[in-house]
Amino acid sequence: MHHLKSLSRALAVLFGCSGALVAQNRAAWMQEAQWGVMTHYLADWQARAHGLTMSVDQWNKLVDGFDAERIAKQLASVGARYYQISIGQNSGYYLSPNAAYDKIVGIQPSKCARRDLVADLSEALGKRDIKLMVYLPSGAPGQDKIADAALEWRNGPYPNREFQRKWEQVIREWSLRWGKKVAGWWFDGCYFPNSMYRSPDAPNFASFAAAARAGNPDAAIAFNPGVVYRMLSITPYEDFTAGEIDKPDLVTIRRAADGRIDGTQIQMLSYLGQTWGMGAPRFTAEQAIGYTRKIRDAGGAVTWDTPVELNGTISQPFLDQLSALGKALATK
Repeated sequence: MHHLKSLSRALAVLFGCSGALVAQNRAAWMQEAQWGVMTHYLADWQARAHGLTMSVDQWNKLVDGFDAERIAKQLASVGARYYQISIGQNSGYYLSPNAAYDKIVGIQPSKCARRDLVADLSEALGKRDIKLMVYLPSGAPGQDKIADAALEWRNGPYPNREFQRKWEQVIREWSLRWGKKVAGWWFDGCYFPNSMYRSPDAPNFASFAAAARAGNPDAAIAFNPGVVYRMLSITPYEDFTAGEIDKPDLVTIRRAADGRIDGTQIQMLSYLGQTWGMGAPRFTAEQAIGYTRKIRDAGGAVTWDTPVELNGTISQPFLDQLSALGKALATK
């Protein structure tokens, strides 16, 4: 009996209970959703687009002015079933408070916004049955040298174990803060997985995923290795393909079954503007519909990045494209 209990505990660790490998498909909802929207709301991008000088006060004004209710209405009007937003990226400004980050980097006043925009977005989207996902780089904010040094980040094929332990503290705090309000995480810049995440001991892919799921064990996760035109998964610890694509016409899907590649839900992330978060529409509505249908017909989902205004809302040309897409996909 003792041996059976030991075996049971071992199987529980392996197959479900501790953030280890699991059989469940946390991203199964993406197949039904078919498509969603992403926006990059980043301090340096907004400063560049609107001729602003960025500061802590300016950033807080921008985040305070982000109209969560209005973008939720826009997304509902076009039929989007999920929405993904950037928490932050290279500037070191983030759109939600994080005490762990502040303690580690020691920057005062904090470059983390006073307002928890993610929580407010979740409330506005939840009323309309739209899931919320978040984007975060897997590395430190490259333009903030103070944060880089405090986080002990080295950009390149390094183990980065000291950095990763600190970064997981930051991610864990956000995950615990948001809980079930966040349905998934898309981690950018996992360019050196062999160096950083494939160690048998933590920090590794398992501890990385566990930090992101600390507040929501059902959160779907993707780790992005960069642009690869064939849909693929880089670890069993992710639930959907990161699928970063700049040229949707080049995408290939091979050896898929039930909408999954090697057990991982198919998802493509691309942009409707001239580049990520910027410019006029580069596709016709018919092209965007065609690219989406190709992935949808394979059982996957497409996330379309669109530029946003200063108040966080989507401009009319992109809203028109998304509306056409929603209507076309609704009719199969």
